[in-house]
Amino acid sequence: MPLFDPLWKLPGPQAARMETHLQHVMNPRKSPVTHEEWQNKYGKTFRFHGFGKHDYRLISFDFRAITHILNSPTYEKPWQTRAFLARLIGIFSMEGNEHRLQRRLIGPAFSRQSVKSMTPIFLQKAQQLCDRWDSLLPQSFGSDDFYPSDPPPAYDAVAMETEKVKREPIDVAQWISRASFDVIGLAGFDYRFKALDDESEEVYGAYRRMFDVADKGPQLRGILELYFPIIRTLWPDHGTRVTNESLRIIDKAGRKLVLAKKASVLAETSKQENKQKDILSLLIKANLSNDPLKRLSDQELLDQCSTFLLAGSDSVSLALSWCFHFLSLNPSIQTRLRDEIFSIAATVPSLVDDEDLFMPITPAPSKYFRASATPPPTYRTVAHQSICDSWDKLEGSPYLDAVVRETLRLCPPVHSTIRVATTDDQIPVSHPVVLQDGTVVEKGGSISIRKGSYIHIPIEGLNFSTDIWGSDALEFK
Repeated sequence: MPLFDPLWKLPGPQAARMETHLQHVMNPRKSPVTHEEWQNKYGKTFRFHGFGKHDYRLISFDFRAITHILNSPTYEKPWQTRAFLARLIGIFSMEGNEHRLQRRLIGPAFSRQSVKSMTPIFLQKAQQLCDRWDSLLPQSFGSDDFYPSDPPPAYDAVAMETEKVKREPIDVAQWISRASFDVIGLAGFDYRFKALDDESEEVYGAYRRMFDVADKGPQLRGILELYFPIIRTLWPDHGTRVTNESLRIIDKAGRKLVLAKKASVLAETSKQENKQKDILSLLIKANLSNDPLKRLSDQELLDQCSTFLLAGSDSVSLALSWCFHFLSLNPSIQTRLRDEIFSIAATVPSLVDDEDLFMPITPAPSKYFRASATPPPTYRTVAHQSICDSWDKLEGSPYLDAVVRETLRLCPPVHSTIRVATTDDQIPVSHPVVLQDGTVVEKGGSISIRKGSYIHIPIEGLNFSTDIWGSDALEFK
């Protein structure tokens, strides 16, 4: 009963019987204003209404409270969230000991040394992406090289086609997402999606279609399916059919990949070699050396591949797209960042001389017009050690680090997250909370929460907080 819910005592906005505040909290177009207004009115920790007047939910901007919630085993992702994610991936949908076991197995694959060894792949795909963009852009009409002294008869037609291409925007986020798939495919499990080429690879298409369905959110039918899964079987809709077919393609290819990787790892182990560097191979090695009772199944190994792709593709593309956008609006920041990167490149020969880093195999495009149909070059990597050495210099670039952090502050990949209390608990606070009856929970005190209550963690709200970042919190600086 609501009257017995301790959250009822907390300050917060009122609601009618069937009113909800979820849109105010979870919609990025509304939440920045809502967060600021509610903090000014109710303090750092308060409650709001979920599905109706009697669905009390906690939201806090108090770091002490948030730290407790995110680190205590008492709080887990709600079963609804886990059920939705479990349909697509593995580790994100797990909690408790199962989650901790998988994290221990996966940890070594994401060590600093492991990530550093992937640097050539990052640079190779970045260069290929630049070449693809370059092929979509016409050469400048302002250069002397472009204007022939005696234009050929077809010059006007070429010029018109070029102007047409100029007016066609390039979807930066979509292209970076394609590059991210290629990077994760190679670095994650040594699989070539060839997404930067033509997006025709079958498994890439399956993942993309499945993620496109997931991006639309569960909607009303999706929520009903969480409570009544049989709906998917009896009355599958378009989204369900697309997801099922995508999972079939991914599962078929994934099982072949895992079996092949296992054979390669076992062959290396018998020869005492260590050539396989992709994350899946590292996972299999860690898995084989573990307690047989605690090993991951082939399906769980495949789930990790999907997890890497879901967590790493669109999140990276959106972050980098926003970064480019902010840099375009701040030329002075862009110039300073370029100068810092160029100063690093000058000390690493392979980053200055393209021929040392990547050797194009396909021919160069036309002199007068770079047609988008020009096939992209493929590359073979050389000077591996000098490329890896550049990692330390790039990682230690203070201004590059500041630009990336500021981008992620203003455009976090995850807007917010949610937890549910699995038992009754006391949540410590570092800011006073004035209860409905006027009682004050002082700094260092705690507020009560009962089992089953939902807690919203406003990641974006913390990133936009003027109390933390100042009055210009919404500016890129």
